[in-house]
Amino acid sequence: MAFVEAVTLESRGVRLLPLGLAHEAGLKAAASDGELWKLRVTSVPEPHETRAYIETALQTSNRFAFAVTDAISGAVLGSTSYHDIVPAIQRVEIGYTWYAARCQRTHVNTTCKLLMLTHAFETLGCQVVGWRTDNFNFASQQAIERLGARKDGVLRGHAMRRDGTIRDTVMYSMRSGEWPEAKAQLLYLLDKPRNV
Repeated sequence: MAFVEAVTLESRGVRLLPLGLAHEAGLKAAASDGELWKLRVTSVPEPHETRAYIETALQTSNRFAFAVTDAISGAVLGSTSYHDIVPAIQRVEIGYTWYAARCQRTHVNTTCKLLMLTHAFETLGCQVVGWRTDNFNFASQQAIERLGARKDGVLRGHAMRRDGTIRDTVMYSMRSGEWPEAKAQLLYLLDKPRNV
């Protein structure tokens, strides 16, 4: 039995489905909303690379990818994954996360993280959940910190960007003992009135 098995997670109008080739057209449309592949600090596929992006996600043994969808319309909003899954120490990371431009700065990311963290800590029994991001992806760093994750440090010269430059990687984590307070904060953020 795999540590992370196929599961559908849903809350607040957002549904996370196991990513599959059936999501190709929807992911292509989501990536095109804002031409997200042009951001040098993300892993968003170019529209013509969407199928290869899905195939790579499905073939990577320590990754479980989700299509992020609208629970009512079924529209694909983006993608996110558990990755660097280490069952022996009950650890997963959350990453490869991106959303159509129209979904950014909405409840979608907070809802996805609430679903994934709840599943990781309360169903899988994880002791640690981690994140990593490009040192120049300041929006991602702020979003991770809003979740209640702690900055572990920076791995210098750690990975290659799509443009061939070498990035430093900022590492974050949350331990199971920190989850109850982080969960309360996420619920507060989702429930408080938003300025429209």
